[in-house]
Amino acid sequence: MSNNNNPSDLSRRKFIRGIGAGVVGGAVLPGALRPAVKKEPEAPPHSDKTAINLKVNGKAVRALVESSATLVQLLREQLFLTSPKVMCNHGECGACTVLLNGKAVYSCHMLAVDAEGADVVTVEGLMTGEKLHPLQEAFIEHDGLQCGFCTPGQVMAAQALLLKYKKPSAQQVKDGMSGNLCRCGAYPNILAAVMAAADNGGEG
Repeated sequence: MSNNNNPSDLSRRKFIRGIGAGVVGGAVLPGALRPAVKKEPEAPPHSDKTAINLKVNGKAVRALVESSATLVQLLREQLFLTSPKVMCNHGECGACTVLLNGKAVYSCHMLAVDAEGADVVTVEGLMTGEKLHPLQEAFIEHDGLQCGFCTPGQVMAAQALLLKYKKPSAQQVKDGMSGNLCRCGAYPNILAAVMAAADNGGEG
C-alpha cells in the first residue's frame, strides 16, 4: 500500500470511485433480477431444462436452466449479473467467486441446479443503490486492484472471510483468500484493504 498522497494517486482513486459500480461493484441492468420470463417458467416435457428457484441479491428468482449449466452461466447469461468472471472455468482462480448461503464458492464449478433454494450474493448485491459497501470502498481507498478483472471475486471472498471472522489476523486473510488469484500481483494492497474494512466493521 502506498502512503503517497500525490495528485496522481488521488486522481486514480477519484476515477476508480467514479466507475466503482463497474469494477468493484459490477453493473446491474434495470430489471436484471426479475424472473427469467413473465410467466413462471416450467420445463416442457422431455426437455433437458429444469426450473429452479433461488434468491439472488435479495430477490426471488425462478429460471429454466440446462442440466449442465453452471451457476456462473445462470448469473451472467440469464440474470445479466456480469461481475462473476469466467477466467479459468475450472474452479482454480476465484474470479467467479460469489456467496452461496454466506460462504464463498466458485460459481463456474457449481451446477446451477445445485443452487436450488439457495441464497446467492454477487458483488452487485453488496451495494445499496449507487452507494458502495464499506468493503468495496476499502478496495478503492487502498488500491486493492489494478486491471480489475479479478476484483469482484476478491471482494466476495473477502466478504465471506469477514462474515466468518469479524477481526481476522493478516494470516487468516492470506489463508482465507488464497484461492483467489491476482495476475497483477496486488496482494499487499488487497490485504491492506481487507484489514482496513475489518477495522471499520466492513463485513456489513
